[in-house]
Amino acid sequence: MIIEKQLYTIDDVWEMAQDPDNEHVFLELIDGELITMTRPGRPHGLLVSNLSGYIWQYLQSNDIGELTGEIGFHPARNRYTLLGPDIAFIRYEHLPQPPSKKFISAMPDLAVEVLSPSETFSSARRKAEIYLLNGTALVWLVQPERRGVEVCRLIEGTQLRIEFAGNDATLSGEDVLPGFELEVSKLFAVLRD
Repeated sequence: MIIEKQLYTIDDVWEMAQDPDNEHVFLELIDGELITMTRPGRPHGLLVSNLSGYIWQYLQSNDIGELTGEIGFHPARNRYTLLGPDIAFIRYEHLPQPPSKKFISAMPDLAVEVLSPSETFSSARRKAEIYLLNGTALVWLVQPERRGVEVCRLIEGTQLRIEFAGNDATLSGEDVLPGFELEVSKLFAVLRD
């Protein structure tokens, strides 16, 4: 007996997302495989809000793109992969035209994922690699338990390079957000537990 695995597309995910039963579920796709996640907890929300605020402040003086949260991005020619970073930045020149009211058919220039307690390092790094192989320049994997951030880039076009920025380090926007810097300790200052 052959069991066929159902492959989902971004259109399927859009339909599911409109269903009121899925109101508290985040849906993503990797190679047609549906990934469901529940809404995150308080520490996650605090870190997302704090980091978004710092990037938003930077963009008030450097109007170079859009800052978003929790919306879907997919590679332009791939309808089987859809990721929803906790925070994303995309330069104006990389936004598809005309702007979509649904998912964005491009990957962000910066993708930020805040790891949840149930998420593994390997699954987060897998997402980072998908972002980077499809056009994202920089990925930050925020790790509340370690009070640090994994900074992910591609080297030589295909090899994932990961550097850990601990509590005493400074995050750099590099070429994506030129001149942006944030002390990692300021990011985690909102966690008062």
